[in-house]
Amino acid sequence: TRYGTLVLGIIQAIGITMAIRGAVEEPGVLPIVLIVTTLTAGTCFLMWLGEKITEHGIGNGISLIIFTGIVARYPANIHMTIQTVGRGGISPLNVVLFVILAVAAVVGVIWIQEGQRRIPVQYAKRVVGRRIYGGQSTHMPLRVNHAGVIPVIFASSVLAFPMTIAQFVPRLDFLRNWTSGSISYMIIYALLVVFFTYFYTAVTFNVVEVANNMKKYGGFIPGIRPGKPTADYLERVLSRVTLAGALFLAAIALLPNMMTALTKVRSIYFGGTALLIVVGVALDTMKQIEAQLLMRQYEGFIK
Repeated sequence: TRYGTLVLGIIQAIGITMAIRGAVEEPGVLPIVLIVTTLTAGTCFLMWLGEKITEHGIGNGISLIIFTGIVARYPANIHMTIQTVGRGGISPLNVVLFVILAVAAVVGVIWIQEGQRRIPVQYAKRVVGRRIYGGQSTHMPLRVNHAGVIPVIFASSVLAFPMTIAQFVPRLDFLRNWTSGSISYMIIYALLVVFFTYFYTAVTFNVVEVANNMKKYGGFIPGIRPGKPTADYLERVLSRVTLAGALFLAAIALLPNMMTALTKVRSIYFGGTALLIVVGVALDTMKQIEAQLLMRQYEGFIK
């Protein structure tokens, strides 16, 4: 993972350097190498810092660094919005509408992130010697947003590729005007998000393997026979749950364009990817803090 991060960091550093080389006074080989080295060293430092935070702190270090970088720009954006309202550039009602939509989006993300379909699972009793094993009733949680933020990142990366190629191929100059505000772009973006949601869920959640493991350990879903019928049932339920998650992710991915079109507030970029990352990291960190506090309470009780 570290070597892969280093390679990707070098590639991205070269791309950034090529994009800004017009701003360099002497765009020779040495300044370009120096810029690439500096950017790559910064990537390695952040990777090391994230590992240390994960090791000695609470939560995932890299995720917390990304979370901080996203949240840190909002105070300046809010200040700029207030100044724009004071100059009469934006109506206060539009700002109020923007805040209402933002709060509703956050609540929706939390609801979907925590939403799950619980499938009841029972385990048959087994007698081994003089002991009785099994006989327990539990549930299998199927998350609505099983794929997380990955489909949005994949879809945006795929759509960014043609525009990147257009910068180097003059014949494809028309792709530069194919921005995120066009209807065709938004439709293709939403379809790609839905596709990658199903694709990522199918790759990471193997219903056949889950059904076989349940059968191996004596588990079964009430009313469903073990084996292939269980796998087919899980496939149907997972497909329906994933559809809700995919449509939600598509709506979140198109959220910035919709909010800007409705409110005309452009000084605050309320990106769907950033929103998913911020809410996801905040929820995971809160859960880990609660787990740490609960563990400390049990330790104090035992002592």
